[in-house]
Amino acid sequence: MKTTLSSKIEALLFVAGDDGMTMKQLQFLTEAEEQEIKEALKGMAERYGDAASGITVKEMAGVYQLATKKQVADTIQKLAENPTPQALSQASLEVLAIVAYKQPLTRLEIEDLRGVKSEKPLHTLTAKGLIQETGRAEGTGRAILYGTTNEFLNYFGLNSLEELPALPEEPGQEQDEEDSDLFMTRFQETFKEEVNA
Repeated sequence: MKTTLSSKIEALLFVAGDDGMTMKQLQFLTEAEEQEIKEALKGMAERYGDAASGITVKEMAGVYQLATKKQVADTIQKLAENPTPQALSQASLEVLAIVAYKQPLTRLEIEDLRGVKSEKPLHTLTAKGLIQETGRAEGTGRAILYGTTNEFLNYFGLNSLEELPALPEEPGQEQDEEDSDLFMTRFQETFKEEVNA
């Protein structure tokens, strides 16, 4: 019974994350008495007390949560500074291609070209260091102008923006359209490789 209850509590606290769970929530979800839960939490704390474990059970203001130990703080800090790479969404790829070809341009100009809001993709691309603020537009509001970074060139193996495939000037230019498709494919492949690395 104790092992099963500990497993349930551990799973619940893991899923709850930083929000943690109160005693009442644990009682409701495990259908156990308060004393049983306290004993299970005590057993978990003892088990996590082992130096081999990187986590512990904490109680703050009546809320229980799983937390990392201070001894592993340096390792956690490395993760925070170098998050695991993730593939870019289709929206982010579209915004990145627009910025690459039309820079510098504002968020509103990007949204006019895409026909949808682009705040989230812009934030994602800025966080990944692929685009950056390059100045302010003239006129009312002085909107932020976006452009690509050196990191963008590195990701796609380009020496300069001049190496981007040419955009079609007329609908009949099939070769240029193929080059553009290849460029978008290369965007996607590069980020898939990054994730699988």
